Amino acid sequence: MTIEVTEANFEELVLKSDKPVLLDFWAEWCGPCRVIAPYVKELGEEFEGKAVVGKVDVDSNPGISSKYGIRNIPTILFIKDGEVADKQVGAVPKKNLAEKLNALL
Repeated sequence: MTIEVTEANFEELVLKSDKPVLLDFWAEWCGPCRVIAPYVKELGEEFEGKAVVGKVDVDSNPGISSKYGIRNIPTILFIKDGEVADKQVGAVPKKNLAEKLNALL
């Protein structure tokens, strides 16, 4: 399952998570974001119970984007124990994202 992460639920869902978190920073108008959206959704299903997979709309949540210095989208942050453990900028194959998430399990 993919969850919508907002400034209101960010701390609870991401920083306090006892599981690794894949966080997709995206926007409606971003073409490459639409390319990887199905991959993120599939990973949400495949890693259910093992990891948290969330999406942050950068236009609606500028505070989170600013906190992590997100300048280009799509950007995927991999967060473990409240800290950024890995990062992927740009559209990449699904297996690249799965490998980075598996490394944190």
